[in-house]
Amino acid sequence: MSEQLVVEARGIYHEYRHGSVVEPVLRDLDLTVRRGEFVVIMGPSGCGKTTLLNILGLMMPPTRATSLRLLGADSLTLPDDERARLRRHALGFVFQRFNLLPTISARRNVELPLRIAGQPIDGSVDRLIERVGLLGFAHKKPGQLSMGQQQRFALARALVTRPALLLADEPTGNLDSANAQAVLELLSDVHREWGQTIILITHNERLTVRADRVLHMSDGRFVD
Repeated sequence: MSEQLVVEARGIYHEYRHGSVVEPVLRDLDLTVRRGEFVVIMGPSGCGKTTLLNILGLMMPPTRATSLRLLGADSLTLPDDERARLRRHALGFVFQRFNLLPTISARRNVELPLRIAGQPIDGSVDRLIERVGLLGFAHKKPGQLSMGQQQRFALARALVTRPALLLADEPTGNLDSANAQAVLELLSDVHREWGQTIILITHNERLTVRADRVLHMSDGRFVD
């Protein structure tokens, strides 16, 4: 695998079973993403976008695949502990529903990936919170924050380990237009300044304007 390829997926197929009923969701997809690319995947609800992101993020295995390599590692054959290590150290996630822990402060939420990965907690946490414009709110718990503030803290949490690949699942889906624009600007900034590799899924055309590449999905396939 080229050192410039962060993702190399071939023949990704996934299905869900409901008793005797088989529902194909991904139909032999191929996807390559180069280091530093900002890739947007668009498509209607139910087309398989989130399932694909969960597979790329090592949160679930595909039903079958020809190959799935992340950062040079064959994720289909990795032992569970190695898959977990790769997920902790190399991947960052931003979700539509934020997924912040409600019982701890926003700052502690941002620190959490560092603690899980066994990395030191240093000034980079506050610098990143300042970068998303919320240093004065870091002591608050998620329930005391607006949805836009929660999503910006969620983005800071996803970036705090400087992951090789950031996966964003409809990150502006619950936000008004002003907060959606703020999140898009942050993603664009870290892509440009850090060379951050990003895969973002959405059905919002406005989120494609900063992308290097836009892929369209329908019925589990990429289409022209």
